[in-house]
Amino acid sequence: MACSTCMRRESSDMNMQFRRNQRSSSVFFSMLLAAFSLFVNGFGVYLTIQANIGAGPWDVLSLGVSKTLGILYGTASISISLIILMIDIALREPIGIAMFIDAVVVGKSVDLFNALHVIKPCQSPIAGILMMLLGLIIMAYTQYGYMIAALGCGPRDTLLVGMARRIRRVPIGIVSVALLSLATLLGGLLGGPVGIGTLISAFCSGPIMQAAFVSVHFDATHIHHQKLGDSFRVIFSGKV
Repeated sequence: MACSTCMRRESSDMNMQFRRNQRSSSVFFSMLLAAFSLFVNGFGVYLTIQANIGAGPWDVLSLGVSKTLGILYGTASISISLIILMIDIALREPIGIAMFIDAVVVGKSVDLFNALHVIKPCQSPIAGILMMLLGLIIMAYTQYGYMIAALGCGPRDTLLVGMARRIRRVPIGIVSVALLSLATLLGGLLGGPVGIGTLISAFCSGPIMQAAFVSVHFDATHIHHQKLGDSFRVIFSGKV
């Protein structure tokens, strides 16, 4: 009974987060929460790259595009995110303000940490694996902070859900592996760093995220994300 009560209370808390986005001040606060969480998330991404044992699948693609076109990682990441966002819109998936924040903040925060030379690339595989895992842990907890803002999921997560809905006979896990494999293949062909870190990221990020969510008693399925149009209506409604 106690567990059932906790679950109902957690579900109520999730719904309250969505209801708090019914005033313009609440939407702006949620935007700041999402932006801060994604900025720190970018530091986690930065650590996985500086681990120097192969980047995560999507980062392999961003780094490959960056190397090929001679542009910053963040610029490449934003470009890829916007392309995916256009696909999400074409698939008629729900779009939220946080999707645009995600597209810009993570990539540019990585550029900032690169410019500041915060961490040197690891020189040993053991140190690289430890740094990769630390980066994934930071990314998992900051994803929690980003999701409770209830302003939408990231472009890549939305694409995954949208594809899974349209390929009903294929489990979402297989769809995820297919997308990650495609990103890794394209990125690798463009010169992106593929290595053991790529495998660690692909197979450990999910379990690490799940463990992080369990540790803070968070169920992402209870979040009711606010759509872009609804957010703008609230912002311009005059309700402070």
